[in-house]
Amino acid sequence: MWITPEEVLLANALWVSERANPFFILQRRKGHGRGGGFTGLLVGTLDVVLDSSARVAPYRILHQTGDSQVFWNIACGSSRKEITEHWEWLEANLLQTLSIFDNEEDITTFVKGKIQGIIAEENKNKQTLEDEDSGKFREAELKMRKLFGMPDEEKLVNYYSCSYFKGRVPRQGWVYLSVNHLCFYSFLLGKEVTLVVQWTDVTQLEKDAAVLFPESIRVSTRDTEHYFSMFLNINETFKLMEQLANIAMRQLLDNESFSVDRSLPKPCKTLKNVSTLKRDLDARAKNERYRAMFRLTQDERLDGHTDCTLWTPFAKMHVVGQMFVSNNYICFASREEDLCQLIIPLREVSIVEKADSSSVLPSPLSISTKNKMTFLFANLRDRDFLVQRISDFLQRTPDRVWSDIFCVVRNHRVESPSPTTPFLTPPSPSEAFSGDPPRQESWNIHFFEFGRGVCMYRTSKTRELVLNGIPESLRGELWLLFSGAQNEMDTHPGYYSELVEQAMGRCTLATEEIERDLHRSMPEHRAFQNEMGIAALRRVLTAYAFRNPNIGYCQAMNIVTSVLLLYCTEEQAFWLLVALCERMLPDYYNTRVVGALVDQAVFEELTRECLPLLYERMQELGVISTISLSWFLTLFLSVMPFDSAVLLVDCFFYEGIKVIFQVSLAVLHANMEQLLSCSDEGEAMTILGRYLDNVVNKQTVSAPIPHLHALLTSGDEPPPEIDIFELIKASYEKFGSLRSDVIEQMRFKQRLKVIQSLEDTAKRSVVRAIMTDSAFSLEELEELYVLFKAKHIMSCYWGASTTAAERHDPSLAYLEQYRIDRGQFSQLFTALAPWGCGAHTPTLAARLFRLLDQNKDGLINFKEFVTGLSGMYHGDMTEKLKLLYKLHLPPGRLRLGMVFFFLPEEKVKDYKYYLRMWAKEKEPKKETIKDLPKMNQEQFIELCKTLYNMFSEDPLEQELYHSIATVASLLLRIGEVGKKFSNNGARKPDSLCTLSPAVDSPLPVKEEPAGEGSSAEAQVTKALEEAQLEVTTTEEEAKDDTSVSSYSMVSAGSLQCEDIADDTVLIGCGDQRPGSVLDVDWAITFEQVLASMLTEPPLVDYFEKKLDIRAKMAACRFQRAVERQVSSSSEHEFSQLSG
Repeated sequence: MWITPEEVLLANALWVSERANPFFILQRRKGHGRGGGFTGLLVGTLDVVLDSSARVAPYRILHQTGDSQVFWNIACGSSRKEITEHWEWLEANLLQTLSIFDNEEDITTFVKGKIQGIIAEENKNKQTLEDEDSGKFREAELKMRKLFGMPDEEKLVNYYSCSYFKGRVPRQGWVYLSVNHLCFYSFLLGKEVTLVVQWTDVTQLEKDAAVLFPESIRVSTRDTEHYFSMFLNINETFKLMEQLANIAMRQLLDNESFSVDRSLPKPCKTLKNVSTLKRDLDARAKNERYRAMFRLTQDERLDGHTDCTLWTPFAKMHVVGQMFVSNNYICFASREEDLCQLIIPLREVSIVEKADSSSVLPSPLSISTKNKMTFLFANLRDRDFLVQRISDFLQRTPDRVWSDIFCVVRNHRVESPSPTTPFLTPPSPSEAFSGDPPRQESWNIHFFEFGRGVCMYRTSKTRELVLNGIPESLRGELWLLFSGAQNEMDTHPGYYSELVEQAMGRCTLATEEIERDLHRSMPEHRAFQNEMGIAALRRVLTAYAFRNPNIGYCQAMNIVTSVLLLYCTEEQAFWLLVALCERMLPDYYNTRVVGALVDQAVFEELTRECLPLLYERMQELGVISTISLSWFLTLFLSVMPFDSAVLLVDCFFYEGIKVIFQVSLAVLHANMEQLLSCSDEGEAMTILGRYLDNVVNKQTVSAPIPHLHALLTSGDEPPPEIDIFELIKASYEKFGSLRSDVIEQMRFKQRLKVIQSLEDTAKRSVVRAIMTDSAFSLEELEELYVLFKAKHIMSCYWGASTTAAERHDPSLAYLEQYRIDRGQFSQLFTALAPWGCGAHTPTLAARLFRLLDQNKDGLINFKEFVTGLSGMYHGDMTEKLKLLYKLHLPPGRLRLGMVFFFLPEEKVKDYKYYLRMWAKEKEPKKETIKDLPKMNQEQFIELCKTLYNMFSEDPLEQELYHSIATVASLLLRIGEVGKKFSNNGARKPDSLCTLSPAVDSPLPVKEEPAGEGSSAEAQVTKALEEAQLEVTTTEEEAKDDTSVSSYSMVSAGSLQCEDIADDTVLIGCGDQRPGSVLDVDWAITFEQVLASMLTEPPLVDYFEKKLDIRAKMAACRFQRAVERQVSSSSEHEFSQLSG
């Protein structure tokens, strides 16, 4: 490629000149190509260690002038062909022009300008993303694609120098982290090491330090472990690996592929060796931390943060911390944890004012809200820029007019009109509350001191009040506030009502599951013992299932939602459910409850760290995974009396998931002695169940609601009661050191294991489901599933004809979740099918795909894929011939109800379809050979050509060719005789062809004249002879031995003489082959084909031969070349076939 001219002082150092003229030199890197010796090995090693571009581009062109000692590098190439094209262009376009110049400086200036112009023209149509990356980084990306065979769609994120331990020997090289792969390359003294690992295969990612591997990163897959060390910045590398592995797990979980953030602000200057994707991922990580810290919505994007101080009127002091500014919020977090936190929605801001600076209060900024609260920030480094950014965001705030927003530039102050009723006003201390007066009075005082509503100061005092319990009259309001649901509800007025209107009346799998569970939701509570409460619960759950079909409905959502409805309106309960499912308990309520399983694994790890003795005993009993799932899914609401569990929900909305971990550990700790002495799993579960049944709220003012589990399991002697407040207090005293960021790190580690374990479970389920219908062994089916799934995932990586979301539906059964399109099927067919047909293979694959894809959605699932392969590998001769016979019939001729291998045609609509399919599959059905339609002459010709190509490279190919020629001749005569009987010996006057007198003659067919009056047998023989004579010889074939086999006469030429339009004719589109006359009345049956084949022992032996797929699977698995997922040469043909 052409490169921006770079100055070179030592032109011949480590390079060999191969061509030269007065102005240019073509050079090759020493050690590249043949020979090179020890010097070449040293140069190659040096190139890898120093990340030299010469490793990937070993050819270059230099510009020089006669007297100058300075050379200019203007082009480089990865192959001799590429660099020769550039050399020839220079000789043809520049040499004559340069000879006119008199001044050498003018020559150099002209050459540099010309090369820069060419580069600018090439880059003109490139994407902006690529243009932002530095030249050094683009060079590394090209190197990665060349070294590992990656397509242009594979984007490099970053690369690092490191050592890879192969055995106990470290290999110094470079690790390349792309969106979908981890790659490593090393070349040391002639020994090359190449490693490619897909992120979707990673099961564990750990950073550890050991004697053998100091400060290393361990990357584990199902099969092996890889160690990388000697990083310059191991923390940065590990964080990036975590992000990329997380993206891969998200793709496995719900097929959410990575997409570039196009709205990412451009850097002030191009960062050396930092890609746009790396900046994108860094920004995503910061956004996730920011949203988690302040419970903000998923679309909130952090614009920036700065150190500052905040004046706290309740403490009469300035608190040191950081201000965060995003598109809809200004937030503050103190440096000291729990000292102070603040969230100011921009929709509530009325005044932004720069106050006078002083030595006591430098660079102050005052922000006032509509409810008359004022917040004073100081010690801001770049106050003017900050004010400008806030102004920009205020201008874009929805439902506001710029004239209503005040932004002081030079201490001039203008206020927006005050609303008639303040949005939030601090309540009077004397305001009366109903029920639980002490706690309500405490909250009343807190609101007066710290404010009320979304702009309330959140301090350690707030947390203390939450742990003591929220009064029932304030529970709904504070749940909305602490969860962040209040902000979503305020910014989406009317959204819930619209959802209810759209969702009600629809019948889906989710709505039917909701109806089944409605009356199981807190049946002991009087609010859900009447239709009014049930109807409200139905509307909330149905609206959410309509909003988020990926989750839809999951058991346990009904229990949590029913509790929300006790303290909130329907709309408030809906937005709290949104906050729970999408932010606070991520992936908890999807079809595989992945989030709960991940937290269950985190809980086991915490138990091992905090309660090691108990952990060992519980592992022996296998109890932890059994008991804890319901604790996390329902936040203890299903295992603890309601008045006690709701206090844990209070803490959860304020503290997040860490309080559930703390209380779970406290429960185990309180029962440690009994659990250590229990003998089996049932006894352990009974101990914990009884303990939780007797956790009571002694401060409740209402009559206790008995827990249903307690009613069923109560014994003669009631166990002692446990005060919920004492349990919460004990959890904070013993396990309060848990940090949210540590839990997130543990979640990532366990998420890899859980999702990969679920993938293994899915594989086993799919294999078990189709084992009875397939002759493949268990190991073969598992390996086929891995290859099938890999094709699906690669199509998600690099694009395909249908989007990933259309192919992957997590709500479907495991068997239906992964599907591939025609392109991927053709590649798998070519690699795995036993019937190799040379250049004709894509055509045969397209026909088989058409036959398998009975619902015409352009996709096939794993069962259909295995069905097709099973017929080719394990069917008897009759079944294999039936499959070949069907492949050459037009789609309309196949009666779908009688297809043995394939599913009936029906559009996939809902789960009822799969129930009907299951019932139909259980019905015994057998297709007889008499059910197959007849084959016409055109289709028979194509069948013969397919057989000719199948036999190439077979050890007995000559015998097979002779046999198929004999069978073809016999079948042609049978068809002619059958035509005579079907027409009662009469000829049609309008027929395009006439019966040849040679039909009844014993003379050979080839002695008959060709032409319109020739027999059908002569037409077929002529077509096959033409196919044999039209041979194209490639360079690779020319290099083979000089012996000429029948394969060289048949395979390639017999197929290349057929264009796509001709192939369309073959399956009965009604047109006629150019230059041929076909008999429209000629036809044969499958029985005739089978009977004719049975007369030839070589054909019988070929189709009865046992075939083994394991060798082909091994070759496919270890194939290093990464194929692009793009349309193949048979794409147009397939569109014709399926038309």
